[in-house]
Amino acid sequence: MDEVQKKILSRLQNLCAKQECCTKDLLGKAQKALASREGYIVAPEAAQQIVALLVEDGYADDRRYSAAFAREKSSITGWGPVKIRMALAAKGISREIADEALQEIDSERADAKLEKMLRSKWRSLCDDPQGRLKLIRFALSRGYDYSGVQSLIEEITHSTL
Repeated sequence: MDEVQKKILSRLQNLCAKQECCTKDLLGKAQKALASREGYIVAPEAAQQIVALLVEDGYADDRRYSAAFAREKSSITGWGPVKIRMALAAKGISREIADEALQEIDSERADAKLEKMLRSKWRSLCDDPQGRLKLIRFALSRGYDYSGVQSLIEEITHSTL
């Protein structure tokens, strides 16, 4: 490993020490950093070697990243399992790892967050003739499946009538 690669490795180690990163993102960052060097011939193996070292040293772990991502998106952003799974797939995370990450979500807390969001949204839609349909679309856009939110939407829309 030459000096340029060592410098990039050090920067990525610092990044990983501050926040969780998936290997796909790290590979992109390593490739971009290598490509930005003037006169440096970019070999894809160089970036892969850097990422392999990060994984080997425990700086990067897709399972750990996925679990943290799922917990954050569920509890803070209010995303549902469908949207979280799709976002993880876009990051190159396998379905198996994504399913494990979704198991780490506190379902009671996620359900309470969903109910709070839907009740808040319903207050602005209750006078709209298509309010119920818009509420369903809102829930689906947040990554929840219809069968999971159907009874909750029924309860919310009928409790204020």
